Amino acid sequence: MKKYDYIAIGGGSAGIASANRAAEYGAKALIIEEKAVGGTCVNVGCVPKKISWFGATMKHDISTYSADFGLDVSLKNMDYQTLKANREAYIDRVHHSYFNGFKQRGTDYVEGHATFVDNHTIEVNGEQYSAPHIAIVAGGRPFLPSDIEGIELGETSNDFFQWETLPERVMVVGAGYVGTELAGLLNALGVQVTMVVREEEVLYGFDQDFRETMGDAMRDAGIQIETEHNVKSLTKNTDQTLHVTYREGGEVDVERVIFAIGRTPNTDQIGIEQTDVELDERGYVKVDEYHHTNVPGVYAFGDIIGKVQLTPVAIKAGRTLSDTLFNNQKPYALNYDIVPTVMFTEPPLGKIGLSEAQAIERYGKDQIKVYRNQFSAMQTALGDHRESVKMKLITTGSEEKIVGLWAMGKGVDEMIQGFGVAIQMGATKADFDRTVAIHPTGSEELVTMR
Repeated sequence: MKKYDYIAIGGGSAGIASANRAAEYGAKALIIEEKAVGGTCVNVGCVPKKISWFGATMKHDISTYSADFGLDVSLKNMDYQTLKANREAYIDRVHHSYFNGFKQRGTDYVEGHATFVDNHTIEVNGEQYSAPHIAIVAGGRPFLPSDIEGIELGETSNDFFQWETLPERVMVVGAGYVGTELAGLLNALGVQVTMVVREEEVLYGFDQDFRETMGDAMRDAGIQIETEHNVKSLTKNTDQTLHVTYREGGEVDVERVIFAIGRTPNTDQIGIEQTDVELDERGYVKVDEYHHTNVPGVYAFGDIIGKVQLTPVAIKAGRTLSDTLFNNQKPYALNYDIVPTVMFTEPPLGKIGLSEAQAIERYGKDQIKVYRNQFSAMQTALGDHRESVKMKLITTGSEEKIVGLWAMGKGVDEMIQGFGVAIQMGATKADFDRTVAIHPTGSEELVTMR
């Protein structure tokens, strides 16, 4: 049996961040990963998604706005194979960067399927490893429902990144982060998209103002959104297209169907039943505010705890845990309420903190004051295809502490981060008011609202 100070079960963002930080402090650290290093984000998530989004927005902006600036540009075609090949080459470089980082820090890496033998022993490829500190960071996978006839004909976001060519017609089932982003970028790449939404509008759980605005923007872009619909069955036509029927009645033919209706944790694949670690009713690992499980020396963070499933959240949790375990720093409780995030849609949507409904529920309607602004993005203001930028600040109390910031429009993806710092520090509306605006920018509107 090989002994370590720290073992990360999972080589995604969470495992890499925590194990590397542990190794930097002199701990003997091991990462175990069954698939490609980097996990979901690097291989079938945010990295290839963002590259695809760049291509989609570039195509959209050139075809929509170039003439307004006097540019004589014609898009003859799009070579999707070139985009895919360059995207994969970039990911390969990221893989090499990871392994170079392991070598520099002395972090060990084992490729194989990890299963628990007991609370502090792991078996991989027939060999056992033990450590007083073990992190369960095995992530999750796309969920596929079992009550749909022909579900085996459907695909997930993981499959999308393996496509060699783009189809003419695609159905995207689901309207959360993944579904909305995929529907938008596919549409911008020239694919005819039908979106099937179980609720009354896209982005369930988001601020209602922005749910409606995003839905309108997607429809204006040409996406067909079937709200309050559920897929009943998928069958294959003689021409190899897919015939989709709805539970509510109606049918449509498409070439591919992507299900983006949530994710499920990989706790069922690592022998966790051999431990005393407690799971919740959905199969996610239960943790306290410091990401400790009920078993001393066993921790969990990242997607496998079912909170905010974002790469930077997993990295922050992993690094701060290792700071505590191996550098005697105070335990760090990550505030999941004010995590900045961006949806790479067209246009992008960024948010920090609570929606208006959540703020009212938490603080009471009489304690909430909301500021709003809407204007045309300057980049789109020269011609007939104007895009609206929408912003919202949600404050609470007499001091008007900002508990929610929402923004949708051109450039939002690059303006939100700095406001995340301000809100993390407890910024009030008066703090924003005292800030000198940068003109002309979209972000200035967030500090000049009245």
